Amino acid sequence: MSTPSLALPGGTWPLGDLTVTRFGYGAMQLAGPWVMGPPADREGALAVLREAVDLGITHIDTSDAYGPRVTNELIREALHPYPESLHIVTKVGATRDEQGGWPPARRPEELRRQVHDNLKSLRLDVLDLVNLRLGNAEGPQPGSLAEAFETLVELRQQGLIRHLGVSNATAEQVTEAQGIAPIVCVQNMYNLAHRHDDELIDRLATDGVAYVPFFPLGGFTPLQSSALSAVAARLEATPMSVALAWLLRRSPNILLIPGTSSTAHLRENVAGAGLSLSQDLTELDDISR
Repeated sequence: MSTPSLALPGGTWPLGDLTVTRFGYGAMQLAGPWVMGPPADREGALAVLREAVDLGITHIDTSDAYGPRVTNELIREALHPYPESLHIVTKVGATRDEQGGWPPARRPEELRRQVHDNLKSLRLDVLDLVNLRLGNAEGPQPGSLAEAFETLVELRQQGLIRHLGVSNATAEQVTEAQGIAPIVCVQNMYNLAHRHDDELIDRLATDGVAYVPFFPLGGFTPLQSSALSAVAARLEATPMSVALAWLLRRSPNILLIPGTSSTAHLRENVAGAGLSLSQDLTELDDISR
């Protein structure tokens, strides 16, 4: 691995006994359109993964449902055997249908199969961290996670998983999970304009639990705000860089996993997230209001 040419912003955070860079990489965009099928540029996708590791990123987020199986296979091809410092985080609890939907798959037998599928596609003996995906494509949904989460606890006890987390979860489900077994992260939708988890983030920071926002830049509908654009113009930066930098400033337990299929864009994200926002935080905080 080459010496990083960019300083990763944000430092590190512990996921249980694992230490990861707060600036990570989400592999979802490496699959084809709408996260289905192979990438148009396979060599380009492999190059992005190698560049992430070369930049010093030690946290890659994926799922065997992406593609399906596409991103895991790309990760394996690009990076196996994995550097000791690299930690791959995956999720289970949803599958894909032929229409590109994300139907839930949280019965015990489905979760066991998904864990073994992730182990096989990533060529690992143990998964560092597995998130249980809850809710549906519309967002978190109320209801008990006990049966599904207890299944993952059993797999952890069998030595197939090191650490557990939850994704797309309500605050009540996070509390329920913590009452069953320790969790090291929560992965929910959150960004400058969608701050419904503010209270949860602060509670998790006190607990020493990471919060990993998905769609940190708005997802399929990129963030748009006149205030965000104004701050970016003053800083001579892109609005997306400002949005990433704000997330790192929001709380020390926030870990970033922005996705891209471009090495140039990856480097732009890393550089942009290191922006100093001390004079602009109040204006940015007001966006969600």
